[in-house]
Amino acid sequence: MIKIYYDRDADLGLLKGKTIGVIGYGSQGHAQALNARDSGCEVIVADVPGSAAWKAAEKDGFQVFTAAEAAQKADIIILLAPDDLQPKIYKESIEPGLSKGKVLQFAHGFNVYYHQITPPKDVDVILVAPKIHGVLLRKLYLEKQGPPASIAVHQDASGKAKQIALAFSKAIGCTRGGVIDTTFKEETVTDIFNEQCGIGGGVVGLLKAAWEVLVEAGYGEETAYLELFNELKGVADLIKLYGVPGMIRRCSLTAQYGIMLCQNRVIDEAVKANMRRVLRDIEDGAFAHRWMAEGKIGYPNYLTLLSLEDEHKSEQVGKQLRDSMPGMAKA
Repeated sequence: MIKIYYDRDADLGLLKGKTIGVIGYGSQGHAQALNARDSGCEVIVADVPGSAAWKAAEKDGFQVFTAAEAAQKADIIILLAPDDLQPKIYKESIEPGLSKGKVLQFAHGFNVYYHQITPPKDVDVILVAPKIHGVLLRKLYLEKQGPPASIAVHQDASGKAKQIALAFSKAIGCTRGGVIDTTFKEETVTDIFNEQCGIGGGVVGLLKAAWEVLVEAGYGEETAYLELFNELKGVADLIKLYGVPGMIRRCSLTAQYGIMLCQNRVIDEAVKANMRRVLRDIEDGAFAHRWMAEGKIGYPNYLTLLSLEDEHKSEQVGKQLRDSMPGMAKA
């Protein structure tokens, strides 16, 4: 069994006297900055001058700087800007201020694993990855709880890189929920694979295909939507609380038998073969290359794909139902 680290395993004293610079005041940035400050850390924030994020950070009481200024001032620099923007921000603003003894921290290993960012050898390079959306990270912290997280060390120049990662995990509340070791490669590959084949593209694609099959067979669009998309959260909540067997046992006997009988008929070896191809694209950098190239030309394919999501008939039906049935949002 892998070791799980909790509050007792982390020392906030390692952050005492250190200035933490959070680069990017988005979903994770605002939560991590607020949580760390509430844990007694000295936190400054960086974002685009005059932006909504800059103004939000000011409103929350932070000193706000440009990325270059924050990198100069901070001892621990946490890069939380979007993946495709990080290399430019790093090269232009962070690298010049990244002197010996500092710590460069990420919440996702993308740019280090794919060699878009190559830090100098005399700094610690660590990963602290909360397994939850930033809004919920903040909510749980205020409720004296915390989500699971993973940590990794890419470079240990100080000899204390792992201990610093654990200390920051405690500062944002994650050692309340439990923290495990990973690597930059493992975190990056598994996270992207999940987005594409697991609860992201896999689940979304499966639900849309199932909706199309029902509608093509003559069943009502609205009924199909409620059965498929609307019930997803309830199933996900049960799995989160009790695991898959526990979720199955809390369904009707008819549902239990159907789940166990048919899951391998739907997700067969052909589907797994497709997943393996996706995994290879993630591991060898083919997907990362496409995504970074996409950003350089203004995201045309991304925007086209996003518009197709809006145009899918299931979403048109779903929007009408959500607008007409307010109880859906509270279920």
